[in-house]
Amino acid sequence: MQLQASPTVTTPKQPVERYIMRRDEVERRTGFKRAHIYNLMKEGKFPKAKRIGMRAVGWDSLEIDQWVAERLAQLG
Repeated sequence: MQLQASPTVTTPKQPVERYIMRRDEVERRTGFKRAHIYNLMKEGKFPKAKRIGMRAVGWDSLEIDQWVAERLAQLG
């Protein structure tokens, strides 16, 4: 009995939702804590936070997702 490969079915990509991530979500997504995130930002190795209020900052979710994907690609 010979097995046949089923044809690959591709589905159209859903548009990625873009939103402002707060620091706690960035920490969960990256596995890094506040100090390390800010050190990487200072070194130009992490997306910059955007000011969203007088005392509030956030990150573009697409920039964070791209950064994570690039790091995973480097790991192999």
